Amino acid sequence: MPLFEYVCKACGAQVELLVTGSQKPTCPKCGSKKLEKQFSTFSAKSSGADTFAPPSCSTGACPASSSCASGTCPFT
Repeated sequence: MPLFEYVCKACGAQVELLVTGSQKPTCPKCGSKKLEKQFSTFSAKSSGADTFAPPSCSTGACPASSSCASGTCPFT
């Protein structure tokens, strides 16, 4: 079911409402049907691994090799 963001033209409330089919939503604060749908984005959660993985200090490619040598690696 789609979740939409609205601004009530009567009282100015900003709300998110679950709207199904041809249902005409009403403002939960004042009861007005004068709602204006807002543009919004969607979010998605990735189940994959992180895209950033620092290089291993053992390869000598660590950008913080001087601090890794002292035992204070910032990537661990």
